[in-house]
Amino acid sequence: MDNYCAFSKDHKCLKWEDYELTLRELEEADALCHGNWIEIQRLRGYIDKLIEILDENGIDYPES
Repeated sequence: MDNYCAFSKDHKCLKWEDYELTLRELEEADALCHGNWIEIQRLRGYIDKLIEILDENGIDYPES
């Protein structure tokens, strides 16, 4: 998409700002999702280790 429209007097696309804003929002959302996924994986590692320790010591824990 580019900022050109053959049907307007100044040839500027009326949807260009919306396009740019949406593009930036998608880039930000992608970065946040990636960061969240890394954090989820790290926390899952902690949970797995804690479950292993509890199991080794015969300690009950709530199942989800």
